[in-house]
Amino acid sequence: MRLHLKEVRESQFLTQRELAAKADVGVSTIVRLEKGHQRPTFQTIKRLAAALGIAPSELVVPDGS
Repeated sequence: MRLHLKEVRESQFLTQRELAAKADVGVSTIVRLEKGHQRPTFQTIKRLAAALGIAPSELVVPDGS
């Protein structure tokens, strides 16, 4: 599983630091998720989606897609 995180973040003109603050996660978490170096927990997906104003399902890209 990967996330559409960078695409959605950039479409909302947010920096990694701004998104991290809104989602109450570390900037390093955002960086690792965007690079695919970390698999997100469901809690992290929910926080990011809420901070971006979207449903969690809009953020997730299933494996093989």
